[in-house]
Amino acid sequence: MRVKVCGMTDLRQMHQLGEMGVEFAGMIFYHKSPRFVLKHLNGEMVKRAKLKVYKVGVFVNASYDEILNHVENFGLDMVQLHGDETPRFCEKVSDYIQTIKAFRIGEDENIPWKVKDYYDSCDMYLFDTLGAGYGGTGKKFNWEMLKEAAINKPYFLSGGIESGDAAAIKLFAKDEAARNLFALDVNSKFEVSPGVKDMGMVRKFVEEVRG
Repeated sequence: MRVKVCGMTDLRQMHQLGEMGVEFAGMIFYHKSPRFVLKHLNGEMVKRAKLKVYKVGVFVNASYDEILNHVENFGLDMVQLHGDETPRFCEKVSDYIQTIKAFRIGEDENIPWKVKDYYDSCDMYLFDTLGAGYGGTGKKFNWEMLKEAAINKPYFLSGGIESGDAAAIKLFAKDEAARNLFALDVNSKFEVSPGVKDMGMVRKFVEEVRG
């Protein structure tokens, strides 16, 4: 089971993620986020770090030029679009770099209808919980909704995943709905403070979900 730890702001912790076998580290380039990476790191520092994780830049309604500048400056491997980006915009970005389109899902939403126009516009989906603003809410996403959605594209499962969810995730992974489950996305439930992770907690979760 692949894992992405998002909201990273500390290079030492990003090195630790690579050492424990976590595949993806997310950095948030949304200035309203309490985990806004540019308050803590710059591109030169990250590029020089020789990290063992794939670097994912998370953007919310950013311009094409802004995204590409950060891709180059930070040496990003993937981009996650977490705002109201159109299919055409996602396609333009994905022509340049591997792109994840995030969807904030409410309890009564028709997921196939919400994602249908993006199928050819991005490389992967990410499903998160709908909240008042953009970005993670820390609220649990109802995975059961995916059992009726027939998602025919690799996707990240996000939305309030916490340390005690390993057994439930392993059970969900056996369902047909998880056929295209690409990775888990975790963030706030593994933090000491915004952007600072409890690495012991992350390690334990990774071991349990893969055990």
